[in-house]
Amino acid sequence: LRLGLETYANDYNPVAVLILKCTLEYPQRYGKPEQIEVEEEHLGQKIKVKKVKNPLLEDVKKWGTFVLETAREEISRFYPQDPDGAVPVGYIWARTLPCQNPACGAEIPLMRQFWLAKKDKRKIALRPYVKDGRVEFEIVGQDGAFPEDFEPEKGTVARAVAVCPVCGSVVKDDRVRKLFQEGKAGQRMVAVVLHYPDRQGKFYRLAEERDIEAYRQAEEYLKVKREKLMQEWGIDPVPDEDMNTEDPTTVAGRGYGIAKWGDLFNARQKLALITFTERVRLAYKRMIEDGYEEDYAKAVVSYLALAVDKVVIYQTSLGYWHNTREIINPGMGRQALAMAWDYAEGNPIEGNADWNSALDWTLRVIEHCSQTSNSLTAITYASATSLPYPDNFFDAVFTDPPYYDNVNYAELSDFFYVWLKRSVGYLYPELFSTPLTPKSKELVANPVRHGSQDRARAFFEENLKQAFREIHRVLKPNGILVVVYAHKSTSGWETLINSLLEAGFVITASWPIDTEMKSRLIAKDSAALASSIYFVARKIEKIEVGWFNEVREEIKEHIYQKLERLWKEGLSGADFFIAGIGSAIEVFGKYQKVMDYQGNIIKSDKLLEYVRELIVDYAVRQILHNGIAGTISPLTRFYILWRWAYGEARIPFDDARKLAQSAGIDITKEWNKGFIKRDKEFIKVLGPEERNIEDLEDSKELIDVLHYVLILWRKDSREKLMQVLANSGYGTNDVFYKVAQAISETLPIESSEKRLLDGFLSGKERIMQELRRKQSSLF
Repeated sequence: LRLGLETYANDYNPVAVLILKCTLEYPQRYGKPEQIEVEEEHLGQKIKVKKVKNPLLEDVKKWGTFVLETAREEISRFYPQDPDGAVPVGYIWARTLPCQNPACGAEIPLMRQFWLAKKDKRKIALRPYVKDGRVEFEIVGQDGAFPEDFEPEKGTVARAVAVCPVCGSVVKDDRVRKLFQEGKAGQRMVAVVLHYPDRQGKFYRLAEERDIEAYRQAEEYLKVKREKLMQEWGIDPVPDEDMNTEDPTTVAGRGYGIAKWGDLFNARQKLALITFTERVRLAYKRMIEDGYEEDYAKAVVSYLALAVDKVVIYQTSLGYWHNTREIINPGMGRQALAMAWDYAEGNPIEGNADWNSALDWTLRVIEHCSQTSNSLTAITYASATSLPYPDNFFDAVFTDPPYYDNVNYAELSDFFYVWLKRSVGYLYPELFSTPLTPKSKELVANPVRHGSQDRARAFFEENLKQAFREIHRVLKPNGILVVVYAHKSTSGWETLINSLLEAGFVITASWPIDTEMKSRLIAKDSAALASSIYFVARKIEKIEVGWFNEVREEIKEHIYQKLERLWKEGLSGADFFIAGIGSAIEVFGKYQKVMDYQGNIIKSDKLLEYVRELIVDYAVRQILHNGIAGTISPLTRFYILWRWAYGEARIPFDDARKLAQSAGIDITKEWNKGFIKRDKEFIKVLGPEERNIEDLEDSKELIDVLHYVLILWRKDSREKLMQVLANSGYGTNDVFYKVAQAISETLPIESSEKRLLDGFLSGKERIMQELRRKQSSLF
């Protein structure tokens, strides 16, 4: 059985290749557990015991310990223990700017907030105060009660706008960026995080002169060591490669003057990282001297190089102190490198951001990946658009392709690439021959790289089609393709679907699988999917022609059965829409072409439009639990659908337009005059708290009246509320309350709109009774 695995979104990416080698190839080649006999002493007697040994695991552990101990000898002095034995596991730093008020000129410590520990029973913070024109700090809550008049959430900077604590002057965001670009920003060590070996928990103290002196010594030693390694390696040990200042997903593209990859680290972090990198290279040299086989030694140090990269994630000036868990959060907690005003520097010898933590993660991966019994031929480094395999070669191909314009993986991979190039690049010249990761063939829609949104889209769509054509070519007849996809935009889905169909595949099944972390950062302000959709397609002959009227009925019958099952399984929102679209392709994707009786070819976009209408109709009926779906207006119908599908997120215009069209409205005629607002290329649906009450007073639209009533309920304007309900006729109309209940059920429990709805609905019976009494008294 020949199985092709294609790495997701990292087309032509050497970092992905190395990771795949370490998760698939090396564990199978070198990590097979073997039974050995060892002598152990038991009750005073030596006995032979059989144990399972994984040679790869043992050697990575052995040489990982070598890396740590030799690095400790050299750099532990720059992280000195306190006289009482406390170990510094972290240092809290604040970037600084000069106040722009000429009469002040104080140094502003840029801190987004001041919490050190924020738990139910443990509250510790840095409290700033002004002394002799300088911002000083004290630690509150650690040795006494937390002051009630202090709000640590209010820092000195938010959204790049800084406020001087001394004079109160505001430094606007554009000026803040300009000061960074001009090199006028600095940094200040504010506090030290301590751990006592014989006590639980973290302890805090203010930074002292001895802490600053240790850092200064590290700065000086870095200069010497950097020059020495530059001579030995023929490359600057601190990454001096340029960051892409046009890329908005990295901090270089945000306008803060960061231009080199090495700029992401302070001096002591640089020293620690180049020392660990040096020790990884030394480990390989020692292994060869000890008689290890070269390829095996290469595999071992590849894991150590990945452990260095794991340390790099934490040892940056972009990582921050996580005040509820009291640990250092990594500098890349999501698919971006964002600016951090205050950051936490870890102790790489001890703490949560240390070498042992990184090595432990690596060892667990090796142990897990070594358990597979399948044989693997090779990991191939090639482009998906030109696969180096003959026709009809694979029985199956499994791929997780790039998600349109979701993430610029190659740009972010450079964060790891520049360190891997220094640790093991010389062992993989075929992977690390370029200054940074190759990007020209990366299969993403990147408007910065391609010059415009249209050119980026065209590049992505054509190359995705070519990649699927290549997969179709190398698959055997009746071979299986499994495609994993989780992009939320319908444009991304339509591109994927069209590419699969044009490549000649027949989609035989599609199912959502719950794969995505709901708490991940990217999901919080967007309509990110909770599921990935798995498409199963085959290389089989298609039916030549399908007739449009017949295909429509076939789709309708098939999709309602599938939607019923998906609904019962608890799928909802954007996931439900996408899974429904996927199931429809199982029908029309088996035809080479779909035609009407006049001989016109029906394109997939028209079929998908019909599918969306079916899904919308089914979803509305299910959300409302009853037969009132046909009695509500298209606008109210759209609002209910939006809240169910997207919650309170902003959505790309094209996706919003298609949902609106399926609900029976033209979004271009409705935006910016009601609850539908356009913000550049996005559409947002406003809740009651975001709307002007004046815009609602004369409206007879159900959703407008509901919003008006909710605003009045919040203001406790009961008399006016009852008047609006009576005049509109909705007050005694059960449909009105069922719509309100349906919207509430679509919203998360923390939603303020849901709280308004639930509060209003709690008095529904009293309101209806009172209105009916008033109506009956009139007659």
